[in-house]
Amino acid sequence: MAVSGRLRSKDLAQQIRAAILEGRLRRGSRLPSSRALAESLGVSRTLVSAVYEELVAEGYLEARRGSGTYVAADLPDLRPSAGQTSRPPAWTPRWQGEPPSRPSSRDVDFTLDRQVVEAVSARSWARMWRFLARQKPPVDLGPPEGDPELREAIADYLRRARGLRCGPEDVVVTSGAVRALELVARALVPLGEAVAVEEPGYPAARRVLQDRGARLVPVPVDEDGLRVDRLRAAGGVRLAYVTPSHQYPLGVRMSVSRRIALLEWAAWRDAVVVEDDYDSELRFDGPPLPALAGLDGSGRVVYVGTFSKVLAPGLRVGYAVAPRWLRERLVQLREASGDRAPWPVQRALAAFLASGDFDRHVRRVRRRYAERRAALREVLGSLDGLARLRGMEAGLHAFLELAPGLDEGELAKCARERGVWVSVLRPYYLGLPDRSGWLLAYGGLPADTVRHGASVLSEVLREAARGSRPVAAAARALR
Repeated sequence: MAVSGRLRSKDLAQQIRAAILEGRLRRGSRLPSSRALAESLGVSRTLVSAVYEELVAEGYLEARRGSGTYVAADLPDLRPSAGQTSRPPAWTPRWQGEPPSRPSSRDVDFTLDRQVVEAVSARSWARMWRFLARQKPPVDLGPPEGDPELREAIADYLRRARGLRCGPEDVVVTSGAVRALELVARALVPLGEAVAVEEPGYPAARRVLQDRGARLVPVPVDEDGLRVDRLRAAGGVRLAYVTPSHQYPLGVRMSVSRRIALLEWAAWRDAVVVEDDYDSELRFDGPPLPALAGLDGSGRVVYVGTFSKVLAPGLRVGYAVAPRWLRERLVQLREASGDRAPWPVQRALAAFLASGDFDRHVRRVRRRYAERRAALREVLGSLDGLARLRGMEAGLHAFLELAPGLDEGELAKCARERGVWVSVLRPYYLGLPDRSGWLLAYGGLPADTVRHGASVLSEVLREAARGSRPVAAAARALR
C-alpha cells in the first residue's frame, strides 16, 4: 500500500476502499493486524484501528472476534460493469427527441440564448470588493426585502433615471427579474386568472404565469407597442405584463399615447400592469420615455427591473417596485420562499450604484454596443426589400423582419450550415405569427464578428431571393 508524506486516516481509508473495489483485496481475505499495519506504514496503531472501525461500519470489512479483520464476504459490487449505461427510474418523465445542437466556438452566435455583456472594469470591480471587505457581515439573513443600502441606492437611481416616485421602502430585492415576476404572480394570479401578454412576447415571463395557472390572453404588438384597443376588447383581463421600453422580442418602444391609454385601461378595469423594464439603460437614439410606473398616479403599476443586462447575468440581482398595498405581501412571499440574493453581492452592488461607477459603466458600454450596432446596420440596413432591420433604438438585439415568402426556419438552417446562428421569431408567438424574421443578439460579439456574421446572412437572403420570383415581388413591396 503506497504511502506518501504524512498519512491521514481518511487517506488510509480511501486506499483500502480502492483496493477492495479494484479487487486487489479479495472478498473474505484477512487484513494485517492493526499493530502490524501501523508498523509497516509508520503510523500509530490508534489511527489504523480507527480506520478499520470506520470501514467495518461502512460494510467494507468484518471484525471476527479472536480471528482478525477481513474483507466483507457479501460486499456489493459498486463498480460499473463494462458497457453499463445509466437508466432513469421507470416512473420518471421521458423527453422526446435529440438534445438541441449548439454553436461551436468557431461559429457566429447571434441567438438570444447567448447572454454575454460587456464586463465591468477590473478597477471598478476591485474597488467595490475592497469596500465590501471593510463591512461587517450581518449576523442573520437580513431583511427579506433586501439589503437596506441596496434598496436606497436602487430607489435613488430610479428616481433619477426613470422618473419613479419611490423610496427604499417600496423596493423588494430579488435574485433576478424572473424571480420578481414570480413573486408578483404568486401574489396576484389565482388559478385560471386571465392575464394579458404581448404577442409575440417573452417566453420566460409566460412560463412563470402559466406555472401559476394563468390563462394567457395574447394581445398584438405594432409599431407603437401593445395594442390597447385590442386589450380593451379582451374580456375578464385584470393583469397585463408588458415590456414598454424595448418590447421583447420585436424591440419597438411603446409610445406615450399608448402608455397613457394603458394606464386608463387599468383604471377602467381596476387592473394591474406589470412593467418589465429589463434594459432601459441601453438606449442609443434619443432620451428614454418615462416609465409607466413614473406616469402612474394610482398605484396600478408594479415595476420590475434587473442589473443582469448591464452588469453581469451571473449577479442574479433584480427587484420589484410595488405599490404600498402590494409591497408587504411580496415581502411575506419572499421570506417564505427563502430565495435571497447573497448579502455580499447586494452590499457591493449598493456601493457600485452609490459611487457613480454604475453610471460610468453604462456610458462606457453604451459606446461599445453602439459600435457593434453600427456594424450590424452597415451590412443589414439595406437589403433591397428582402428584410428590414427593426428594434435598433435600444437593447442588445435587433429584429430582422423577412419579406413574405422567405422561410425563416429554412433560411436559418442555411445560415447555420455556414457557421452563423440566429433565433427565429416563431417560438415567441402563442398563436399564428403575423410576420417572420430573425432575432439577432449582437451585443456580446466584437464589431468585426458582427460584420462577418451579418454578411453571411445577407448572402443567404440574396441567394434565396434570386431563386424565387414571388419573393422578389414581395421584396419590392417591403421597400
